[in-house]
Amino acid sequence: MEYDEKLARFRQAHLNPFNKEIGPRQHEQRASEETSEVASEEALPELPPGEPEFCCTERVMDLGLSEDHFSRPVGLFLASDIQQLRQAIEECKQVILELPEHSEKQKDAVVRLIHLRLKLQELKDPNEDEPNIRVLLEHRFYKEKSKSVKQTCDKCNTIIWGLIQTWYTCTGCYYRCHSKCLNLISKPCVRSKVSHQAEYELNICPETGLDSQDYRCAECRAPISLRGVPSEARQCDYTGQYYCSHCHWNDLAVIPARVVHNWDFEPRKVSRCSMRYLALMVSRPVLRLREINPLLFNYVEELVEIRKLRQDILLMKPYFITCKEAMEARLLLQLQDRQHFVENDEMYSIQDLLDAHTGRLGCSLTETHTLFAKHIKLDCERCQAKGFVCELCREGDVLFPFDSHTSVCTECSAVFHRDCYYDNSTTCPKCARLTLRKQSLFQEPGPDVDA
Repeated sequence: MEYDEKLARFRQAHLNPFNKEIGPRQHEQRASEETSEVASEEALPELPPGEPEFCCTERVMDLGLSEDHFSRPVGLFLASDIQQLRQAIEECKQVILELPEHSEKQKDAVVRLIHLRLKLQELKDPNEDEPNIRVLLEHRFYKEKSKSVKQTCDKCNTIIWGLIQTWYTCTGCYYRCHSKCLNLISKPCVRSKVSHQAEYELNICPETGLDSQDYRCAECRAPISLRGVPSEARQCDYTGQYYCSHCHWNDLAVIPARVVHNWDFEPRKVSRCSMRYLALMVSRPVLRLREINPLLFNYVEELVEIRKLRQDILLMKPYFITCKEAMEARLLLQLQDRQHFVENDEMYSIQDLLDAHTGRLGCSLTETHTLFAKHIKLDCERCQAKGFVCELCREGDVLFPFDSHTSVCTECSAVFHRDCYYDNSTTCPKCARLTLRKQSLFQEPGPDVDA
């Protein structure tokens, strides 16, 4: 009994500090239970060495050893090669299907499956030291450092796991791909085409048929057909050609030919190459609408208003170039996003037409026109001194060529009241005087009367 008392005192002194406090009666009860357990253990006979040893389940549960802490968990990747990892993934899938739905064990198995797949992808694409810059087919690839953004490879059409994979982006056309897919790229950079030949296909969906492509993808030359065997043929509405599912992701884009001819801004399906080309060309002023479709101005009122505002801004430009205050204020930088607006009134970009269709371009140009006119006519005395007086009536206020009630001669740039100009003559009187003066200067002298 002395041994039992010492054992009880020892266990009382080494209680778990995280357990609740135990009263003295509970101490005595627990001590009696423990002594009975020790006595029962002493009473058990010793087993012969050949017999298997059995443990009491209740005893194991009390000690907390019934949980399987040391066996291999489901889906634990101890595999050293790709084949073993794939086998472990299949086993983990099977276990997930067998476990009860929405249970904690099934959730843990799904997490282990994700880790297995990431490990398999890491073995396929090892994280080796890659150069930061790669130049290939006029692409200028830069190594990306972002690890959290999930992208899709433009070559193999699979997800780029930035956490464990190395990937590159072309700074010219924004082509993204794995490092292992760089050497498989066969399409040159679209930026080079934009730099050397910046023009649109202005025929609406110029289809020539699959037979002209030899029933192959227009980009990668993979076999395609309209039946979807071996690969589905997808048509690009911009080029009219057919592409495979790897080169045509059903991206939507506005087609320039439909905008210019039909004033149609509905996005349509285009290939990846066409989408990148249209994205790079969207802000380039390469459309001369007066030559492509001059009747468009008769049916679209917004274009007529924008053309008048652009013509007025071109008439204001000489005032700002010769004005010191305007150069210091950098008023012309109000149109820095549309630099072609201060160079001519004929060229348009697709972005200009998109903004004209939504009404944003007309509002922004009206605000800029008001700001420019305020500087010339009210704020700056130097610009006010460069005004005109009507050459016909020589009455009224000072005129400016961008006023709505004036007319400007295209030859001598003289400014008139519009009513005075059309009431008197259809020709400029100043130009007529200059013509008579030139004729008098070059007129041959008549014969001498005395002779």
